[in-house]
Amino acid sequence: MTQSMSEQAGDQIADTAHKVSRAASAAVEALEDGVETVRRAAKQGCYAAAELYGDAKRRVQKHPVETVVATFVAGIMAATAISWMARQRRLCCSANAHEKVQSCCPSSRNVSGS
Repeated sequence: MTQSMSEQAGDQIADTAHKVSRAASAAVEALEDGVETVRRAAKQGCYAAAELYGDAKRRVQKHPVETVVATFVAGIMAATAISWMARQRRLCCSANAHEKVQSCCPSSRNVSGS
């Protein structure tokens, strides 16, 4: 009887080892597939960036004045947006009402929630 129990235990261990081996192989295969997908996406991103750079370079060479004007306008718009956001925060944080400060200013909110 002890021999049959030891045989059963051995069979069970062998079966479990086989299942673990298959699971490990599947995990390795999935990881390799993921790495290949990431590698392919990175390569496509690199090609897209190179194409975008080439297009931008050709556009600047063909239309230098328009490019400088467009860049200047984009900078003005970004500066205006940043200035407006900073002004809104300054106005909000300088408010006298405690409720308005609590609801408006992220730096003055109670983090603990009480």
